Amino acid sequence: MSVARRRPTLGMVLYTAGAGCLGFYFTFAAVQGDFGVFRRVQATAEKETLTRERDVLRLEVARMENLTHRMSDDYLDLDLLDERARDVLGLIRSDEIVIH
Repeated sequence: MSVARRRPTLGMVLYTAGAGCLGFYFTFAAVQGDFGVFRRVQATAEKETLTRERDVLRLEVARMENLTHRMSDDYLDLDLLDERARDVLGLIRSDEIVIH
């Protein structure tokens, strides 16, 4: 008695090929899709960059707020006023010598 080998039917081949294609698609989407691993790494790096930029801008805003406060009517820093007048208006005192 010989055991006859049966060839896989066409339905079984199509089912296996379809399952393989779906598995490949979902694996590809999980790695490179809009919400995949690569996008998450990119978003994390972008978040860190933007956080550093935000911190630099916060320091700049604090510096500008300090300068604005020092030039306000409530608190006037005469040294800062003198420095800004010299820089912006090009003013000098009569006892100073300017060398270009």
